[in-house]
Amino acid sequence: MYQFLYYFALYLFYSCCGWLMEIICCSIVNKKFTDRGFLIGPYCPIYGWASISMIFFLGKYHNDPITLFCMAVIICSVLEYFTSYIMEKLFHARWWDYSHRKFNLNGRICLENSLLFGALGFLLIKYINPNVEYLLNMIPQNYFVILTSILLVLHLIDIVLSFSIITKLKLTIDNVRTDATNEITEKVKYILKHRSIWSRRLIKAFPNIKIPDLKRKLK
Repeated sequence: MYQFLYYFALYLFYSCCGWLMEIICCSIVNKKFTDRGFLIGPYCPIYGWASISMIFFLGKYHNDPITLFCMAVIICSVLEYFTSYIMEKLFHARWWDYSHRKFNLNGRICLENSLLFGALGFLLIKYINPNVEYLLNMIPQNYFVILTSILLVLHLIDIVLSFSIITKLKLTIDNVRTDATNEITEKVKYILKHRSIWSRRLIKAFPNIKIPDLKRKLK
């Protein structure tokens, strides 16, 4: 149980770091505050899962910087690609699109981001995570278990609520029938902006969301 909660704490920490990084980068690009992420809380799970994957599989390469960097690029790229693919299939929406960037693969990943994630993965394994784990190990085990258990329950509640919101987005998309992709996207955005505060937050978090042509994509 302690081992599970230990890795959950690492997952949550790096999810929060990813959320903060996304906010900073997207706010600069959009020139306004942008609260990124699918979930209500301050975390982006894809960063947590990527970090845990690298911790599990790349620790043995910490003294081989070239291999570490290349493997980090591969792990992060594969995870981002399949996250995009699965989210589009589940909710009928393209949450991010790199089609306008050079060296992209189906608009789901691009070389620029993959190289950046490779560099971050190198820093994570080589320098950041050893210090994070050192600090976690300083927390008394009883307090650690209580705190992380509470955070786990809150995180699970957040996941349930957030997926309920995203499911409503899918239903909205499915109810919009038109042949023009841009018209689909704008109509869905308009509907959601006039619903709950959480629906509006989701649209603001992903202002470049694209809704594919339903008649073609859902066959």
